[in-house]
Amino acid sequence: MIQIKQNNHVIQILLKGDLTKNSTFKDISGENKKIQIQNDGIEKWDMNFVAFLYARLKHIPKQSISTHHLPKDMDKLIKLAFQTQNKVLAEQEKKENLLERLGGKALYIRERFQKGLNFVIKSVSGWGRQITGKAVYRSKDFWTALGDCGPKAILIVSLISFMVGLILAFVGALQLKTFGAQIYVASLVTIGMTRIMGAIMTGIIMAGRTGSSYAATIGTMQVNEELDALKTMGVSRTDFLVLPRINALLLSMPILVLISDIMGILGGCFVCVLFWDVPLSEYIKYTTSSFDITNFLVGLFHGVVFAVVIALCGCYFGLTCGRNADSVGKSTTNAVVYAIVWMIVMTGLITLACEGLGV
Repeated sequence: MIQIKQNNHVIQILLKGDLTKNSTFKDISGENKKIQIQNDGIEKWDMNFVAFLYARLKHIPKQSISTHHLPKDMDKLIKLAFQTQNKVLAEQEKKENLLERLGGKALYIRERFQKGLNFVIKSVSGWGRQITGKAVYRSKDFWTALGDCGPKAILIVSLISFMVGLILAFVGALQLKTFGAQIYVASLVTIGMTRIMGAIMTGIIMAGRTGSSYAATIGTMQVNEELDALKTMGVSRTDFLVLPRINALLLSMPILVLISDIMGILGGCFVCVLFWDVPLSEYIKYTTSSFDITNFLVGLFHGVVFAVVIALCGCYFGLTCGRNADSVGKSTTNAVVYAIVWMIVMTGLITLACEGLGV
């Protein structure tokens, strides 16, 4: 049974008894009033009642609706239903002065940073649940993600890295030729590719290819309300959607960085042997002598860090996507842009740390 009580500012909807039977109540305008849905002795309820309640109140802004002492599952369903209601047309924005705009921007940045930090914490805790065997996700999703960001990415990573090595060798040889030292191009390409360039080029490629894919896939799930279905079923979206993608990228990125290093060195060899008349045996000699395992490991570490950054950015913007096609496009763009920006930031921090440690 449903009972309505009204006063000047509040409309109380009291729920009692068996709510699985046909229920009815008169229309509520809700203009300038708060709607309180309260438990007044609920005995039985089902999802049909929640759907009925939503149908009668969906025209009321969700900010005006509150729940009190309802059964836990019923409370969750009602709040979830009103999250998807049609947005009320926003009131015309009032003009703000410069100080108000700066304050609003600062609050917006603080809110976005806090949301991002909470997401990172949830992802890290998801790894903890995975180690203890409590994370809920399908191994099929992991293998699918691994196939997409691993073998299918080898061709484009190889091609781009080969061209980068070629350009690096050509530009370096133009300068070193004036001193008759073009043979040292082999050392230049080897050190540059293994320490940083291989990882950066692989990271940028994977941000545009895989990070955007993560954001678009999860964002489309948001539009189709599949994420709401996972939440309703009590499945952690972080465990189910984020963990397989992070794990797949973590496994594939070091291998792709290794391939990028090799292809970059081959690109340098192509230029030196065919254009600058450097003997192949000499190029191989200077390449092997300048190869340093420390530089190689630093490059692999960059790849691992970039993998985490790309996966987190892609999944975060997918999960926070809006509920229309335009929002999916914006989330995809943001995932790529933020991933590249954070990769550059992490590169600077790692470089400073290596400099401090003498690596």
